[in-house]
Amino acid sequence: MSRATTAFLFDLDGTLVDSVYQHVLAWKEALDHEGVDLAVWRIHRKIGMSGGLFANILLRETGQDITEERLARMRASHAAAYARLSAQSPVKPLPGARELLAFLDREGIPWGIATSGRMETAARNIEALGVDPARVPVVTRDQVRHAKPDPDLFIAAAERLGVDIAQSLVIGDSIWDMLAAQRARALGIGLLSGGYGQEELERAGAFRVYEDPAGLLRHIDEVVARS
Repeated sequence: MSRATTAFLFDLDGTLVDSVYQHVLAWKEALDHEGVDLAVWRIHRKIGMSGGLFANILLRETGQDITEERLARMRASHAAAYARLSAQSPVKPLPGARELLAFLDREGIPWGIATSGRMETAARNIEALGVDPARVPVVTRDQVRHAKPDPDLFIAAAERLGVDIAQSLVIGDSIWDMLAAQRARALGIGLLSGGYGQEELERAGAFRVYEDPAGLLRHIDEVVARS
């Protein structure tokens, strides 16, 4: 295969590491502590979106006032619960994740990570993946003004790589990733490893959908632009 020019911008949770359900349970615990009653499946549908959008949706679905102070407490509770849950059941890379990243390195294809998680929770997952942030651009929620479905995270990752966002591929597991990709003028590739269905991802803008990183690697010739 000849050298590709396309950059890969990866989401983290549910895309490269199998951590979505730990996040869901951690948010459930945080919401319960605040007396916010939200079913687990509804929480899952919100993983990956920005905190501000999360608060607005909570207000709409529960009728409760979600102030910045209350949201900050929930974030802190979520981070503590996630640390405990991921220590009890260590987060692991998804099938093919390390192999896919190794392939990109061998081919000289630039790649980075852009996650809606803050570094306090993302650091554990980055370590589990074996990624060195000193070598690979890793953009977290702490570093941008807006998170997904706004495009800021992916735009920042492209800038860190020194590539054109319009020549990049955004790889994610949620509709929020695909919407952010569209707003960034990038092509979106959906993975089923975070729990969203193929039709949902395609409706949100994914031009290809694969099961997990291993599936993407098996079909890499379908998405890599070659020079």
